[in-house]
Amino acid sequence: MTLFRLDGKVAFVTGAGSGIGQGIAVGLAEAGADVACFGRSEAGLAETAERIAALGRKALVLTGDVTDAARLAAAVGETERALGPLELAVNSAGVAAATPAEAMAQADFQRIIDINLTGTFLSCQAQAQVMLPRRRGAIVNIASMSGTIVNRGLTQVHYNASKAAVIHLTKSLAMEWADRNIRVNVISPGYTLTPMNRRPEVAEQVKQFEADTPMGRMASVEEMVGPAVFLLSQASSFCTGIDLLVDGGFSCW
Repeated sequence: MTLFRLDGKVAFVTGAGSGIGQGIAVGLAEAGADVACFGRSEAGLAETAERIAALGRKALVLTGDVTDAARLAAAVGETERALGPLELAVNSAGVAAATPAEAMAQADFQRIIDINLTGTFLSCQAQAQVMLPRRRGAIVNIASMSGTIVNRGLTQVHYNASKAAVIHLTKSLAMEWADRNIRVNVISPGYTLTPMNRRPEVAEQVKQFEADTPMGRMASVEEMVGPAVFLLSQASSFCTGIDLLVDGGFSCW
């Protein structure tokens, strides 16, 4: 259906070097978009760009950190010079860790907030700077079901707090920019087979994750592509400020 096509669009994806960000970047190219791939891993970004090029779409590799506002602004400028006007964005860059709250160092708490929350805000801000004057654009942020529920057995108060904040950040930006035709939505994945969920500290809990999910399994990275394409395409033209839980039913329990 043409409603779901992204032909002729330019997209900017943070965290595009691995995991959900990489999967979505490739998926946007499958839907017809040219994609600027932003992240810290040159090798991972190069792999993403190669997969996009194999689909016949243009890819641009941009290294940088989402906590660096100047670098983000410069990367958006590079994207527009190389690919054309930016109209779509997915902000997937994020990190996770697990430490009991009573033993958590302030620096460790702040690092998660800086990357997951501040990095998402700075990314949205840089993208909106070029979208708002044109009154055209759609942004999707990647949060987590951990922004809505608290995961049993995981001591990750900093991560949970950061993702809850990303959800409300998204809703707030959506309301600020709605009258200028910029849609901002958020996807909250459930347990997904990404490098983040292959961390040693959660390895023993994977079976429990699956048992706690009504669908009885974890999601694949590719299962986040459809929701992202939907929220960026004309198929969701009347959707803004929504938190789309893609969790296999987990939050129902």
